Amino acid sequence: MGELFSPDLLPREVTFFSIWLLGVSMGLTACTVTCLPFMSSWVLGRGGPQALVWRDAGMFIGGRLVGYSMLGGLAGGAGLWLDQMLKGGVGHYVIGGASIAAGLWLLRAPAHAPCGVARATGSTPPFFLGFSLSLTPCAPLASLLALCAAAGSVGNGLSNGLAFGLGAALTPLLVLLPLVGVLGKSLRDNREWLTRWMRYGAAAVLVAIGMRRILLAI
Repeated sequence: MGELFSPDLLPREVTFFSIWLLGVSMGLTACTVTCLPFMSSWVLGRGGPQALVWRDAGMFIGGRLVGYSMLGGLAGGAGLWLDQMLKGGVGHYVIGGASIAAGLWLLRAPAHAPCGVARATGSTPPFFLGFSLSLTPCAPLASLLALCAAAGSVGNGLSNGLAFGLGAALTPLLVLLPLVGVLGKSLRDNREWLTRWMRYGAAAVLVAIGMRRILLAI
């Protein structure tokens, strides 16, 4: 992917708002391209009403907020060592593991589980998908880590990471995922037999892209 850090990406005056804008720049571009294959497969495979799609999207964004806040705090305490570790491919392992786990959840989830149980247990995979995808190496993230490392404080790093995550939360996924949910519902209507195959197919896609991520790090 080349050199991830560019000084030109650093705002001249570092404020909560400028770091938020840095997150927005990623959320509106790279975030959608990177995250859509994971979450669209999850939404299609899981099925359910629009309320469930929004719940899963919220859990996904919550995972990203936690991930970026944690990365900012670690960078504030550990310096640019964290950026070097992400360049080494550790993020691919975490993303791959989360994707494979989500695929296995779809395979093992009972077709007629009680509604409350299915929603409670199914909220974990999208959260960890969001958390793991926050580790994707990219130029905006490298800039965030550089800012946090320069701050030299875990507290400042956490707040910077949170600002970045709030900006990245403004993503077209909030529009695309409900549309994917509508598509899935239209495909399943009056086709009960298709529900199981959509679940199996989505699980296979999640496992496949998870394994590909892990292979990228080897």
